[in-house]
Amino acid sequence: MNLPTLAAARGQLDRLAPWLAPLGLRLLLAWEFFESGREKLRGQNWFADLQDAFPFPFDQLPAALNWQLATWFELVGAACLLFGFGTRFAAASLLVLTVVATYAVHWPMEWNSLADLAMGYAISDQGFGNFKLPVLFMAMLLPLIFTGAGKLSVDAWLARWSPSATPARPAIR
Repeated sequence: MNLPTLAAARGQLDRLAPWLAPLGLRLLLAWEFFESGREKLRGQNWFADLQDAFPFPFDQLPAALNWQLATWFELVGAACLLFGFGTRFAAASLLVLTVVATYAVHWPMEWNSLADLAMGYAISDQGFGNFKLPVLFMAMLLPLIFTGAGKLSVDAWLARWSPSATPARPAIR
């Protein structure tokens, strides 16, 4: 490929990025959080078994309330991500949920060295914590929090049709 062709391809990718990059993150995360919420909705509450492992203030709430909060934040948050509606709030809420889940469930209960901790960066049922997937979700939520849902979203459509939220500046005399 010659330089003008590479520049044209890069320009096309730059034009598509605000439309497709956040959409890919939103779709993948929406599916994963929806699946998790659906499992909780249909399953038995096992939060009572680890209520003491939750960080403050969640350890102060009843396990049944934590279960309902987690279930509905996952389901509603997944729908918000899917459509790109309230994306920054939904992504921030799901980030908090994921941090709490990592702390309470996925982080190793004991580790004496970084090598021990690194063993938990895995997707397995062999112990050691199993925190790889939540860390990946956290990394994927961050761009949605900082840059929003992208151009192919309800948020972008609403921004185009709503008056500016920035008040007009008074004229300097």
